[in-house]
Amino acid sequence: MNSATIVQKLWNYCNVLRDDGMSYGDYVEQLTYLLFLKMADERTRAPYNQPSPVPEQYGWQSLIKKDGDELFDHYRHTLEALGTQKGLLGLIFNKSQNKFQDPAKLRRLIVDLIDKEQWVSMSSDVKGDAYEGLLEKNAQDTKSGAGQYFTPRPLIQAIVDVMAPKPGETVSDPACGTGGFLLAAHDYVVKHNPNLTKPQKTKLKEESFKGWELVQATARLCAMNMLLHGIGSQDYEPIEVRDSLAADPGDRFDVILTNPPFGKKSSTTIVGEEGKASRERDIVERGDFWTTTSNKQLNFVQHVKTLLRQNGRAALVLPDNVLFEGGAGETIRRKLLHECDVHTLLRLPTGLFYAQGVKANVLFFDKKPASETPWTRKLWIYDLRTNMHFTLKTNPLRREDLDEFVQCYGNRHARKATWSDENPEGRWRSYEYEELVNRDKASLDIFWLKDESLSDSDNLPAPDVLAAEIVEDLEAALEQFREILADMGQEQPAG
Repeated sequence: MNSATIVQKLWNYCNVLRDDGMSYGDYVEQLTYLLFLKMADERTRAPYNQPSPVPEQYGWQSLIKKDGDELFDHYRHTLEALGTQKGLLGLIFNKSQNKFQDPAKLRRLIVDLIDKEQWVSMSSDVKGDAYEGLLEKNAQDTKSGAGQYFTPRPLIQAIVDVMAPKPGETVSDPACGTGGFLLAAHDYVVKHNPNLTKPQKTKLKEESFKGWELVQATARLCAMNMLLHGIGSQDYEPIEVRDSLAADPGDRFDVILTNPPFGKKSSTTIVGEEGKASRERDIVERGDFWTTTSNKQLNFVQHVKTLLRQNGRAALVLPDNVLFEGGAGETIRRKLLHECDVHTLLRLPTGLFYAQGVKANVLFFDKKPASETPWTRKLWIYDLRTNMHFTLKTNPLRREDLDEFVQCYGNRHARKATWSDENPEGRWRSYEYEELVNRDKASLDIFWLKDESLSDSDNLPAPDVLAAEIVEDLEAALEQFREILADMGQEQPAG
């Protein structure tokens, strides 16, 4: 059975449960628990004959044998008991709850949908693609807010294609969401190295990938996503649930791929003795950082620099404010340009992300040893934003839309600009270090293409695209006003 058929089958059943009041996110979560139990059970049989990490009284067979209220009670106890376990089991089941309202519907999912398939013997491509399909559908459900953890897969693919991770390299994502970057890196290594040795395969499965995720429910989905793709085991869990910015973990990596959470400020609400609430800025103070700021993305830039090994390489998805903001932003840009080789910037179009109001870029840099002279010689910029119009539903980004960028990125030492005086429409050009540091605030917010819609109304995008772009701009402006309000110490009205 192929992944599309399985997604359709599982998804059709989700629509049945929607009538019962279960959200998409709840459904994917319940499915995660049950799939894990079924696969653990399958692995105890030939040809695997592995001991199950799940205590027998809570195993898959114990669910199959029950019905009605007895099944309901047993399922609830199973989730509670497994949530107290250590390792992968604890990560998958921690704080898990039964979200079913009707025992008959739970029974049907167990017996008719999950038990009928052999999940372990199914290829990891099919299983992984099926689960990814469900995660993507969940991200599209704007009410759930799950889209903020989901980076468009065509963008991830293009980033991984140019970063080209190799066997034996360690890859990390300090804000891993549902694991898109880590999985794409794993798939790239497998696809481009068909003759991996057994030790290389073991290293790939159990030592090569590491992710951090702040939200427990998202980390659970990520762990399951990776398990279905053949990464991790009961003894090795590649995901940690914690705030990766809180401290330097001490680990160092060859490759870092990440899309840190959008939303500029982080703050905590403190309730004083008299019950009065006040907001406290989460200013991360770390000795390894260049400067102190409450801007999360600027902190992630500094954190990634710390996590990289010498000559390690990074790709970060970042909002525009990181490119032009003054104060801490300017300090970080100047330090980064001097201490790292900041070699490539991809300017992304609007309409790519489920979190609206974000104008984003991908910044690529390599960490270098200490030097008196700056490591950045030239920053190459590819503008995929000007005169490019995408929407999530009617005109989504495809991998081929990034073909020219991937081609231009090519061999770093033999790059040729597509922009020139003769070809002013070229999207690929470079700027020397001196030009960059002499710009106001060392701003990297650079564009040179003419916006056709400004000069010719015939070139305006379709009405739905135009409407979506207006919404994006308004959302971005609102976000900036909220930040100004917060900085002035005003509480934002809810809503």
